[in-house]
Amino acid sequence: MSDRPLVIGIAGGTGSGKTTVAQKLFDAIPAGRAVLIEHDAYYRDLSTVPAAERDSVNYDHPSALESHLLADHLRALRAGQTVEVPIYDYVTHTRRRDTRSIAPAPVILVEGILVFVEAAVREQLDIKLFVDTDPDIRLMRRIRRDLEQRGRTFAMVRDQYYATVRPMHLEYVEPSKRWADLIIPEGGDNRIALDVLLGRLGRIAFGG
Repeated sequence: MSDRPLVIGIAGGTGSGKTTVAQKLFDAIPAGRAVLIEHDAYYRDLSTVPAAERDSVNYDHPSALESHLLADHLRALRAGQTVEVPIYDYVTHTRRRDTRSIAPAPVILVEGILVFVEAAVREQLDIKLFVDTDPDIRLMRRIRRDLEQRGRTFAMVRDQYYATVRPMHLEYVEPSKRWADLIIPEGGDNRIALDVLLGRLGRIAFGG
């Protein structure tokens, strides 16, 4: 390949282990040769929406994310430009004023449940990975994450799961599997799949 960065999209249902896969790939690549971008960082800023109404927003629908901004950022990184990625506050559902500077790198990892859904983003992905994990395992991971990291109560997690998470998974996330180049069962626990991926990255990732 040329000097153009290799962009790898990693999708899968909530709690599937896609973040673990992305992080393990990132950690295995020499420092400075990869960047990791989370689609979740591009949730729309709801600072103009009354706080009492923010919890009722469907955050699992593609419209909740500013995906075209992500697509613009991927194009800019491919062109050798540094981008300013938003920083999202999951407790208040707003973006912080500061941003995270991301410089171009040979490998760009992009992860999120909906990264294959929007054509503008999908068209920027050279390799598309879908992490496939059983629904009960994904649900338990979702509950733990939201309770421990995102300031939610169990009732909030339960209500959101039935109202939006499960329906949106069936409508958008699961069908997006058809765009995948490779399906990885059980996410970050699949050591063989990770080894195969790192072997595929080869010269690009390791600079050989």
